[in-house]
Amino acid sequence: MDVRCCSSASFFLTFNSEIHLVDILGTKQIDRRRSRKRRYHRLCHNTQSSGFFCQLSHDSLRRGLYSGGRFGELHYYRECTPSRARQLQTRIVSTVASELRTSDRGRYAEMGSNKGSQKQRGCNFVRKDDHSEASAERKQQKPDRTSPSLAGKSSRFLKDGYWKIFRLEVPLELDLGKDNFDISDAVLESSAAALGCKTGVLPRTALSVVRKSFDARKDPKFVYTLQLDVGECLRARPESRHFLLKLRNKPSKLEFCNIPWAPLDLISQLRQPGVAMKSFHSTIGGKNVKERPRVVVVGSGPAGLFAALVLAESGVLVTLVERGQPVETRGRDIGALMNRHILDHESNLCYGEGGAGTWSDGKLTTRIGKNGGSVQTVLATLVQFGAPSNILIDGKPHVGTDRLIHILRAFRHHLQNLGVKIMFGTRMEDLIVRDKRVVGIRTCCVTEASGCLGISSVVEADAVVLAVGHSARDAYESLLSHNVLMSPKDFAVGFRIEHPQELINEIQYHRWASEVQRGKGRVPVADYKVATDVDLNELNVSSDAEEHLHKGCYSFCMCPGGQIVPTSTDEAELCINGMSFSKRSSRWANAALVVTVSANDFSPLIANHGPLAGIAFQRSIEREAARRGGGKLVSPVQTVPDFLNDKISEHELPASSYRLGVQSSPLHDLLPAHFTLALKQGLIHFNDQLSGFIDKRALLHGVETRTSSPVRIERMTESFESVTMAGLYPIGEGAGYAGGIVSAAVDGMHAGFALAKYLTTDKHLSEVPSISSVDMS
Repeated sequence: MDVRCCSSASFFLTFNSEIHLVDILGTKQIDRRRSRKRRYHRLCHNTQSSGFFCQLSHDSLRRGLYSGGRFGELHYYRECTPSRARQLQTRIVSTVASELRTSDRGRYAEMGSNKGSQKQRGCNFVRKDDHSEASAERKQQKPDRTSPSLAGKSSRFLKDGYWKIFRLEVPLELDLGKDNFDISDAVLESSAAALGCKTGVLPRTALSVVRKSFDARKDPKFVYTLQLDVGECLRARPESRHFLLKLRNKPSKLEFCNIPWAPLDLISQLRQPGVAMKSFHSTIGGKNVKERPRVVVVGSGPAGLFAALVLAESGVLVTLVERGQPVETRGRDIGALMNRHILDHESNLCYGEGGAGTWSDGKLTTRIGKNGGSVQTVLATLVQFGAPSNILIDGKPHVGTDRLIHILRAFRHHLQNLGVKIMFGTRMEDLIVRDKRVVGIRTCCVTEASGCLGISSVVEADAVVLAVGHSARDAYESLLSHNVLMSPKDFAVGFRIEHPQELINEIQYHRWASEVQRGKGRVPVADYKVATDVDLNELNVSSDAEEHLHKGCYSFCMCPGGQIVPTSTDEAELCINGMSFSKRSSRWANAALVVTVSANDFSPLIANHGPLAGIAFQRSIEREAARRGGGKLVSPVQTVPDFLNDKISEHELPASSYRLGVQSSPLHDLLPAHFTLALKQGLIHFNDQLSGFIDKRALLHGVETRTSSPVRIERMTESFESVTMAGLYPIGEGAGYAGGIVSAAVDGMHAGFALAKYLTTDKHLSEVPSISSVDMS
């Protein structure tokens, strides 16, 4: 559209290559429309030296709607005052809108009959008297204006759908507590305030809690994310349509969606009609047993379990090999370690059903995003197997060791019902390789009670999923012997610090600390997360490597209300970790305080150890810690003030949760000097963040070295297959692609999907050599 001034009384309007002469003065029709000029919203105008400039869309002129879109241009070149220009412009808009609605009604009937939303038509502002035809039709039908069905036609948001309300804050004193997820009066009032309505028109039944977390900063409060069911709201309170009509999307505050928040577990998703995995099962499961593909999954941690679940549900014949014991037997082995200092090299806090995460805090937090679809699927699957449903809502979900045992037992029974063969007490000794492709594994029985101790066997497979944890160092050596491509990866080492839990409660909650009540109160047991970057240049530290001068220092795997436990797999190597039960009712709080380790820190070891140099670096620290503790997995310890002052703790040591015993030792010279200096600076920074963190009751325990895998087994992004060994699928934390229970489970789930998709093709069968042709000597 283009408008040019031809006189003081008229403009030429060019629209779709047709010229119309628009009179702007002396017309009664225009005069009548002047009273409606306030109903045209947000006219884009700007006073310029040459006159007046305005942009309007074609569709907007026809309906009186103003927004972006296909812009026409309205230029008034005659010099005049801004107020006079706005007056003339308003008359032009009125006339054009009238002309297009009357004389050109038929030409644009198709456009006008569009029943889509205003947003689909590129319009954001609606005139009250627009859509006259629709208004006439509604008047003829004369429906009940309180009916929800009418409300559903009044706005694109006033229909069956859901509003998510974010960042609703409820003061601690008004909330029902951390374990209550009902819609309380305080939550209802906060929701009504956010929606701009009265509590009387907002039905409690239409609201549900999506997420609840505790914020201890400044005034302690609970922060909610809620979901409002529009259909239920209209059914319970028809008058709520008035405030629902006014709601608009506000990113990160109020958002509309058509699908409710309802995470679905992995099993239900795989069995839905029309899901790709359903066709996988019909393709694979319909074959004769001898023709169905066979997969060996090595390791029963989160990655291995979820990979096995996806493959078994798709019809693959799965064999699950685990060097450790099922949780029932594993618990007895760990009891023998704690009470009698008897370490089982194959069944301990690292090896066994569920992996190292079974005897940990059971944290379900992850850095890959709690609201992601994959994460929600994993959490919903855990709920399916017996985890409490609040892990889907809690801002910092955890289950604890006591609950993980029951979850893993249910998981195992489900896999067995699917036909998965589980071989506990069986260690993978080596890969069986032919033509650079894995065709099976060689195993060894490591269970004395079974009567087959030391007996080797062969498990044939079309593919091997390697889901060993980061402590299975013998597995890395086996891969290296087959020239499987691996590379060193950054990790972290340090100590585990322990405080009285009451001290952490006071630091974090102040006057509300009494509300914790050893995990039974209204507020969660206090935790913390601290981090800082340390620049050793400022401390005049000299080093050959520039990377040594910049270190990250941070807390890791904080266990409120927990205890420190040994995670060694050899008596000569001491490594510790933290764990807690579901109630977190212990008297202590512990966390790892670690410093980042890069390849430059262990570069002298690369010549002899290659990609496993990081493991050699870990071992050297663990052996020195075991020596300083005096053997039998006793932990060397030092109070924080003495560590900062380079003094051995000679006075009576604070109580420790570590049940295998502690020994006063100079931890300040156990690690390389620049690591120790970074930890000291980190402690000073952390005390600035958490006043009272440096305390004579704070005790450092040595050492925490296995924060993550020091090795990455290189694989292809889409297929998850090793880049140098066909048929080998390295996954999870041990492969260097995860860092916790949830992220490992997500990685295993995605690898299972990728492998199941590949196994549905017939091409892979011709690629697999016969295992009988492999030299077994």
